[in-house]
Amino acid sequence: MEEESIIPSTVSDISLRLLDISDIDDFMAWATDSKVARFCKWEPYTSKEEGINFIKDKVAAHPWFRAICIDNKPIGSISVTPNSGSSKCRGELGYALAWSYWGRGIATQAVKMVAKSVFDEWPHLERLEALVDIENVASQRVLEKAGFKKEGVLRKYLILKGRTRDFVMFSLLSTDPKT
Repeated sequence: MEEESIIPSTVSDISLRLLDISDIDDFMAWATDSKVARFCKWEPYTSKEEGINFIKDKVAAHPWFRAICIDNKPIGSISVTPNSGSSKCRGELGYALAWSYWGRGIATQAVKMVAKSVFDEWPHLERLEALVDIENVASQRVLEKAGFKKEGVLRKYLILKGRTRDFVMFSLLSTDPKT
């Protein structure tokens, strides 16, 4: 019998928090899913050890990485990666969500939560951008609903999963109204 997912009564039931080693089983529930990883730079995780190493080595050292939670249970992740060098005014948004929670407004709410807080947490940040595979229409819609502006298509921009792909650039500026 398939485990029933927890359905939030409202999008206010969603929270963001640090991801910890103790979350490994919840992390593996969605990080091993090829549907979740389809448009991500990473491949689905294949072992708990691989997941633990990711949390210990990458997440713990990341400047802004959070678990997307319902009732404190991680069902996805969201991060802002700062650009370096002369581009410190920009940060790149990335997120992933367990497929059983898709289509419920959870990713949109998580993106809005990040947009409302990251510019305060990082006053030097003026631009939050997100690159979305041109075929990932649902993710494009998430960003539009969260107030991001579509800037254009970057043709043959990135090799992803062995194929050169077109990406859509979205941005939110610190001066843009937050939805």
